[in-house]
Amino acid sequence: MFLSCLLIVPVIGTILISSIDSYKKSSVVYTKIIALSSSVINLIISLIIYITFNNSTNQFQYVQEHYNVQLFDIYLGVDGISIYFILLTTIIMPIALLSSWESIQENIKSYFIIMLLLETLLLAVFMTLDIMLFYIFFESILPPLFLLIGIFGSDSKISASYYLFLYTLWGSLFLLLSILTISSLMGSTDYDTLFKLNVDYITQNFIFIGIFIAFAVKTPVYGFHNWLLKAHVESPLGGSIVLAAIVLKLSLYGIFRLILPILPKVSLYYTSIVYVIGAISIIYASLSTIRTTDVKELIAYSSVAHASVYLMGAFSNTIQGLEGSIILALAHGFVSSGLFVCAGGVLYDRTGTRSIHFYRGMAQTMPILSIFFFIFCLANCGTPLTFNFIGEFLSLSGITERLPLMGFLASTSIVLSAAYSIYMFNRISFGGSFTRYLEQSIFDINKREFFVLFTLAAFTIILGVYSGIITDTLHYSITNILYKVEVLPLIW
Repeated sequence: MFLSCLLIVPVIGTILISSIDSYKKSSVVYTKIIALSSSVINLIISLIIYITFNNSTNQFQYVQEHYNVQLFDIYLGVDGISIYFILLTTIIMPIALLSSWESIQENIKSYFIIMLLLETLLLAVFMTLDIMLFYIFFESILPPLFLLIGIFGSDSKISASYYLFLYTLWGSLFLLLSILTISSLMGSTDYDTLFKLNVDYITQNFIFIGIFIAFAVKTPVYGFHNWLLKAHVESPLGGSIVLAAIVLKLSLYGIFRLILPILPKVSLYYTSIVYVIGAISIIYASLSTIRTTDVKELIAYSSVAHASVYLMGAFSNTIQGLEGSIILALAHGFVSSGLFVCAGGVLYDRTGTRSIHFYRGMAQTMPILSIFFFIFCLANCGTPLTFNFIGEFLSLSGITERLPLMGFLASTSIVLSAAYSIYMFNRISFGGSFTRYLEQSIFDINKREFFVLFTLAAFTIILGVYSGIITDTLHYSITNILYKVEVLPLIW
């Protein structure tokens, strides 16, 4: 019942918003209140699920079965992995709505309807227990994102929306072919059934390549990352937050659902190739981040680097690497959202420019924002006592245990992330004063922005100090994924 409510509540919110008379003066206020209330109700429901969740088992819980719904048998459930992605989604969505509370001035009803539908589809990806439905919901987020960027984006929004749609749709065609192959060979698309079956090794190779291409585009890794930069830069603030915090995590969740349990032998065999791709992505994205001057593009490049780290951690076949990849993904969701609110939200809303050259001496006129910005920059480079540190340390530990040389190359992300994060903070917060063109419109954050940033900073610090509440639940589900096999050592 709880899982169905998570999907139904945002849909009810969209229906209520659609029924509001747009010609009334109060329609804008009612639209925003209904949208925010729907997302907050979903957050409360997800917290109830988490509190009553039994973390001493690796079985799916709260399982719901709906038969013959439009020729599909819909199965919903959560385990120790999906529960945290559901929580991340329900926490980020109210923050995304609040962050764009005043910046969206036109087509307000359309914006909040798209955001609520996006929440429903994202939650469905994390709750479904069928790989075919996983693909359907995995692809169904593209139309809302396409409309969100195409209608509410910046100057090159049309180009960015098509980049997003075509890149990810093309990559997901390989995922569809792989899922159809699994379905035809096994006669089932149910998770529990597929976890217990063995696939021929040669067949596993072709299935793995198709699935990995789709997830490489969605992660994204080097060579498939162009769509992300355009989508982040041109997207509205709420879209950038959802894209960085939740959408980029779909590939990691897919790896834990489709690759590691179903294709364990091949995932071990291709680990070295995945690690090479990840190491190249980390170094390339980090060096590109240092030289860019567009603040939203800078944060987008840093997302590519961090995504590559947790991608490598997911293929380590070690308990610390697997847990670290999930923790780093969750931490990146909070920190990237905070950076987008600080730089892509507050500063861009005040000044109308994304160029770092115009931002100097922010600490003089916006001291409170500078403090939050400093916290998120420290977290972004994996400083101890932050949630990112736990994720990066465990991920890099697992990578190094699997392949020491690749672990060394992946560890360069620590130095490089510190370089571009602190360099960005110094250029924006110090180094002179704002230009005269901007001085008149600059003022510190208001109560709404303070609440958003404080919430994200609190999650980052509290979970960094006490991350046991997450790892305790992950243990049982992660140990079930580990594949025990005698393999020849890979020497690099």
